[in-house]
This record gives sequence, structure tokens and C-alpha cells, in this order.
Amino acid sequence: MKINLNDKKFKSIDNSPNGEVDSQTIFHYRQNDDLVWATYCGGRIKLGTLIGKTNRNKIELFYQQLNLNDEFLTGCCDTLISIKNGKIRLNEHWQWTCKDFSKGTSLLEEI
Repeated sequence: MKINLNDKKFKSIDNSPNGEVDSQTIFHYRQNDDLVWATYCGGRIKLGTLIGKTNRNKIELFYQQLNLNDEFLTGCCDTLISIKNGKIRLNEHWQWTCKDFSKGTSLLEEI
């Protein structure tokens, strides 16, 4: 299954407690062939960016963000793309590459 994420918007419907993204955070994805990138903001995030590469229904990506406390945070993520009820879902397994290096999961859904 190959799904194109270009110009798609997503919001979080679930996240681990150690994550900063919430339902107020909106992600705007772009895609060109296997290159994927996005900007995101809202909730506790002033601005975030991510870049990654996709292979069929998986994305390997790296992200950076500035939160409302003016902290720069970075991380990496492996994402599985799926469709439920006609909407694209991004099932994420992420890890901070700063602070405590903790791991988590999150689920984004197309809006």
C-alpha cells in the first residue's frame, strides 16, 4: 500500500505522557517521491519541523521543535501508515534524542 501524504493535515488522537504533542497540535505534511517533511504547531508546541523518508507504508523520520517553555527538543520516529474509516492514520514509535532519551507512542489522524 502506497499512500501519498502531500498536503495532508493531521492531529494527535493519542500520545504517551512523556510526549508534548496533543490534540491542539496540527501537522501539515508534504511529500515528493520518498521524501516526506512537515511543519507542526499548536498546543505546547510553538513550531516543529520533521524530515523523513518513506518506504511503502512506513516512514523513518527525525524531528525538532521549540515548545512554549522556549526549549529546543529533538527526536526520531518510526511510523506505520494505515487507513481507518477512510482517514489516514500515522502510528508512531518515537524517542527523544535529548533530555531523558525516553520513548513513546502516538497516533495521528488525518483531518
